[in-house]
Amino acid sequence: MKILGIGNAIVDVLCKVEDNFLEKNSLTKSTMKLIDEMEFKNLLSKLTIQETISGGSVANSIVGLSQLGNDVGFIGKIKDDELGHKYENGLVNENVKYLYSKKDEPISTGSCLILITPDSERTMCTFLGTAGKIGANDINEKIIKNSDITFLEGYLWDEGEPRKAFEKAINNSNKVAMTLSDIFCVERHKEEFLNLVKNKLDIIFANEKEILSLIDGKSIDDAISFSKNLNKNIIITRGAEGAITINKQEVAEQSAKKDLDIIDLTGAGDLFAAGYLHGVINNLSLKECLGHGTELSSKIIQQFGARLNKNK
Repeated sequence: MKILGIGNAIVDVLCKVEDNFLEKNSLTKSTMKLIDEMEFKNLLSKLTIQETISGGSVANSIVGLSQLGNDVGFIGKIKDDELGHKYENGLVNENVKYLYSKKDEPISTGSCLILITPDSERTMCTFLGTAGKIGANDINEKIIKNSDITFLEGYLWDEGEPRKAFEKAINNSNKVAMTLSDIFCVERHKEEFLNLVKNKLDIIFANEKEILSLIDGKSIDDAISFSKNLNKNIIITRGAEGAITINKQEVAEQSAKKDLDIIDLTGAGDLFAAGYLHGVINNLSLKECLGHGTELSSKIIQQFGARLNKNK
């Protein structure tokens, strides 16, 4: 298998809201907040659902890679319930090998409210559910060792069993890629993430705010200098400014596509990672990898949701 993704198995519930909805419910735009099931249901009761789809950051990337014809799989924990079945079917229908056997867990399958404001920004409220209980026993060493790259998400990093699962994956991987996921994750786990970036990971995806928060930097030049000192491939997305990749001392840049009909920014980073990793496993140049990432992220933001429609 080319790439194995391991991450939070979350069903996305997409809803359009006005900015004042965020203010009234003490939510910070463009961030992710962890909530319990009661708060999830309370927020949902105030909303109109636009779409429900299986999601999760790395899972979205894995689906994108599958749509490009790559041999990929995913491990994420779900319950044997209605949402769990929906989640699994969402992967299997996209030719992704789903490598976890769902069980009758005590906690429901995880869900994420994705609140999309008129400016197309998304704010996430996540009830991790059983996804947040993934442990080392849920990770198959043989599958990891038979995969060229293991792709992990920062959202998965947490105390207890999830961290053990994360560490088991890293220790058995041929090559490890990771997305820093969210500035919330970076600020919460800065010391641990910095250690991972310096000592454990091979490929790192971050947006500009995340990488600057991680290194306490002030500009993109600080991020480039930091990256050049590492024997890693660090990819930094910059929104309308495009993207930069640094591989040891080599630096490549890609401008963003212009004049797009932007509908929803959900999944922009996930699909960028999919396109970039497609380039990596097909031995393309850094510039070509950036091009594939930009192409997929440009497509996803012109539709609703974080999975490309098959007719796009």
